[in-house]
Amino acid sequence: MKSNTCRFTRRTAIAAATGALLAAAILTTSGCLAVAAGAGAGATVAYVRGDLDATLNAGFEKSVRATNSAVSDLHYAKVSEKRDDLQDTIIARNAADKKIELHIERLGDDATKLKIRVGTFGDNAIQVEVLTKIQSEL
Repeated sequence: MKSNTCRFTRRTAIAAATGALLAAAILTTSGCLAVAAGAGAGATVAYVRGDLDATLNAGFEKSVRATNSAVSDLHYAKVSEKRDDLQDTIIARNAADKKIELHIERLGDDATKLKIRVGTFGDNAIQVEVLTKIQSEL
């Protein structure tokens, strides 16, 4: 009886440790929960399923102007823009023909949500570059 209890405890401990290591590896490599405080405009930034989500401390109109200016300054080809009073979606392509989707949503008078997606799965380096450029325009 003692050996069965010991074996069960050992298996449980190994399974728990393996599960914890696997979860840590998935979370650190997938970019799903990489959270950082943004610089410059006081934005909060998070990576969620390949998207870079940021909350900007700027009004909707100012954020849309800054985003359009950043797209132009980075020499991206603007493919389309859909806009209403509450949100704006800009689709652009870079020189490597990667699709860049920028979703801007009004949260309040001085708060805007920005979502950046590059390609199908996201590209952190390009997404951070775009966010940095947008923040510099604010």
